[in-house]
Amino acid sequence: MARKRIAIIASKSTSLINFRGELIKKWIELGHEVYACAPDFECKIKDKLECAKVKPVEIKLFRTGLNPFKDLVSLYSLYKTLNEINPDVVYSYTIKPVIYGSIASKLAGVDYISSLITGLGYTFSGNSFTKKIINRVTRILYKISLSTNKLVLFQNEDDRKLFVDLKLVDEGKTAVVNGSGVNTSHFYYSPYDNNEVSFLMICRLLKSKGIYEYIKAAEMVKRNYPDVEFNVVGPYNPGNPDSIDEDILKRAEKEGIINYHGRKDDVRPFLEDSSVYVLPSYREGTPRSVLEAMSIGRPIITTDVPGCRETVDEGVNGFLVSEKDYEQLADRMLYFINNQDKIREMGDKSRKIVEEKYDVHKVNEIIIDKMGL
Repeated sequence: MARKRIAIIASKSTSLINFRGELIKKWIELGHEVYACAPDFECKIKDKLECAKVKPVEIKLFRTGLNPFKDLVSLYSLYKTLNEINPDVVYSYTIKPVIYGSIASKLAGVDYISSLITGLGYTFSGNSFTKKIINRVTRILYKISLSTNKLVLFQNEDDRKLFVDLKLVDEGKTAVVNGSGVNTSHFYYSPYDNNEVSFLMICRLLKSKGIYEYIKAAEMVKRNYPDVEFNVVGPYNPGNPDSIDEDILKRAEKEGIINYHGRKDDVRPFLEDSSVYVLPSYREGTPRSVLEAMSIGRPIITTDVPGCRETVDEGVNGFLVSEKDYEQLADRMLYFINNQDKIREMGDKSRKIVEEKYDVHKVNEIIIDKMGL
């Protein structure tokens, strides 16, 4: 197999390690040359990539908003970068890298352009006039950009079907993979062994992640079980239009409803200390945090929506609740409080599902095979 020059384009440098690290490592092991492109590189991320024989490349990319001038700057920056790298293959993920990375790749004459749709995000949700306009513009941009791709990967069948039905991509170019996978050695099995029940949610603090529903459900449970802990880990996203009201979280923390721990580079200690993992998201590609919790050996409560529903075998490794239904969410939380023997049992099933379906090495083998690498 000929050695390829691969450019991977991300909207955030940390995700190159946290979400694509094992895939990049495998490309290097196969003898390919890898350029990792992202804006605002942290020094430690650059160091880690360079130690792995990956070439980090700084790009200008405005991650949020639809400002035509800023997006043209992003497009030109990507075009200029790809022209200099002259890659054989481009692999982009998340919305702006996919759209502008694909168009820039075509302009730069890249032979093999591929994308991973990690979820639909904020632009496909909501019914306000502004959101409808953004939705329409995003669809047009997706259709233009994905027409340049030879392969478009999705993390669940619902997203793939939606893009095909909307004629944003040719069905023959598409494939579905089981999320980004999870390193089952790094997120090692840690059996639940605790007499105190606690719940954990790890996410960017966005409305669409269901953080408000989590707080409301916690408040209901606390009325009868005031000692049960509800923990939240994750960063604020002040520039994101979907970001939560910081005052609401602070109020919930002040009232003792939740414990907020901020952003953490290593979430494993929090997963180990938790009893049940909760993610009441409105829609996902495949939620990585859920896979990590399953790998540690925790039961899951998540929503019956695309991306989330695939991770739960109802009543076996957890429960699915209706979107935005915090009362049903509270009811499922109470189930685990009143049936603590089920926590270990369901957590063990979570681990088994991850090993069979979501192991990162198995997922990466499929991606590499689909890309012909």
